[in-house]
Amino acid sequence: MDNICRAGKPVPTVKAVIATPDYTLHLTFANGERRIYDARPLLGKDIFSPLREPTFFLRAFSDGCSVAWNDDIDLDPYHLYECSVPVGGGENA
Repeated sequence: MDNICRAGKPVPTVKAVIATPDYTLHLTFANGERRIYDARPLLGKDIFSPLREPTFFLRAFSDGCSVAWNDDIDLDPYHLYECSVPVGGGENA
């Protein structure tokens, strides 16, 4: 299934992620759309403090639905989609 449903809204599923040293996540969603998410605003939140360590941040992986680092730290796929920008200025490059 390419999307899950939350409160009546389809939520894109993250199929692949590449974390970069500048704390961005390059996301590929199940529908083929590619987007970039800036994770720097998360670094100021205590719950995400492990992400401040660059080697830990770079371990991001797709858990089949969203982005995770371990069993304790993951991100909501709807948030990732809504707070990211399309690659190529809105076109699926």
